[in-house]
Amino acid sequence: MRFKWNYNFVKLSRYFYTFSIILTIAGIISLAVAGLNYGVDFRSGSNVDVTLTKTLTEEQVKPVVDSLNLGKDPSINIGGDGRMSIRFETVLTDTQENQLKQAFNKQLDSGASFEVNTVDPTIAKELERNALWAVLLASLGIIIYVTIRFEWRFAVAAVVALLHDAFLVISIFSIFRLEVDLTFITAVLTIIGYSLNDTIVIFDRIRENLRFSKQKKRGDIADLVNKSISQTMTRSLNTVLTVFIACLLLFILGSESIRMFSLAMMIGLAFGAYSSIFIASPLWLVLKNRQKPKAKAPSKTTA
Repeated sequence: MRFKWNYNFVKLSRYFYTFSIILTIAGIISLAVAGLNYGVDFRSGSNVDVTLTKTLTEEQVKPVVDSLNLGKDPSINIGGDGRMSIRFETVLTDTQENQLKQAFNKQLDSGASFEVNTVDPTIAKELERNALWAVLLASLGIIIYVTIRFEWRFAVAAVVALLHDAFLVISIFSIFRLEVDLTFITAVLTIIGYSLNDTIVIFDRIRENLRFSKQKKRGDIADLVNKSISQTMTRSLNTVLTVFIACLLLFILGSESIRMFSLAMMIGLAFGAYSSIFIASPLWLVLKNRQKPKAKAPSKTTA
């Protein structure tokens, strides 16, 4: 037996709007003050991935790396899968790379293997710019598509919701200083797709119910929105939960390289689930209520 979601979603949306506004303001302040914690993909420098043959601690590795004077305060991250990452804010030369490898093999782990990834400042800026263009072009395409399929009010509400989801994920990463790399951009674009999918499902049901309903007063449209959300709630939650569980398992069991991708997906799915219900649909209702009523055609008088 199906669960009946008989709630006043439109009325509840005011609390979610408040939460989103507070988090958005916090995100803007965090981005203005601290910015994002860019990974090596968006920041010039060298990232050395080391595959270890024995267990090492940061306290053992740091003195050896610091003694080489290869850069200011290199960050050292040791994973639980026998891998370690050393990130330098400057680009290492071939000589410096060889010095690091020799010192590491001689003093710490003779069987360790290395993979060095380098990004220069020009490429880092280009990647950042291209990522922003990807999000903007995706939003523009969505506006055009939804306007053609539905109407401009649906398009505006859908784009506001997906930009809301993307920005809140970025805000969380900025506030908690989580690393932003290319997999994060992939996650944001994927989140936009899932958020739009859920939103379109609800909008399609609203449009379908509009065809067979008779609105006599303003409250009738709000009831129609609540009814449409209730009818699609089970489907929306099932879609989000199945993907969320998969991302959670990837976060727990996956490698370090996809951990931030999985985390961004989980955060984005959570925001996307409530934005489709409590942000996009109520926003469409606000725009719809501002629509001027159509003038009635003059009645024909009999001769």
